[in-house]
Amino acid sequence: MGDLVIVLILIIVVGGAVFGTVRRIRHGSSCCGARDAAPKKVRVADRNKNNYPYVYELSVDGMHCGNCTRRVENAFNRQDGYWARADLETRTVKLLSKSEVREDVCTWIVSDAGYTLLNMRTIKTQEDI
Repeated sequence: MGDLVIVLILIIVVGGAVFGTVRRIRHGSSCCGARDAAPKKVRVADRNKNNYPYVYELSVDGMHCGNCTRRVENAFNRQDGYWARADLETRTVKLLSKSEVREDVCTWIVSDAGYTLLNMRTIKTQEDI
């Protein structure tokens, strides 16, 4: 039973990576923005960090340049209740959230932006405050 779960998880991760790659190819965008202008930064309306009691660290595969990190940040920052900052050097995203976030939601958002979520861990919750 445990092997089946591991195989299913691997299928989901590989499927997300393939989907993201195919999506980038279809939309004609290259990783570093050679064909596209740099994406415009999406700013969150609520910039008070105290309003975001949940903090997560996401490991994201496929971010290779500043345009990549901007795309991932924008994918979250367009959503209500999220505030994201991507770090190219560590290939991570610090995600502030107004409510608890499920990993499958983050997987979908990252995949829709054309990248792959490798890992998600909770940094802080309301209980830690």
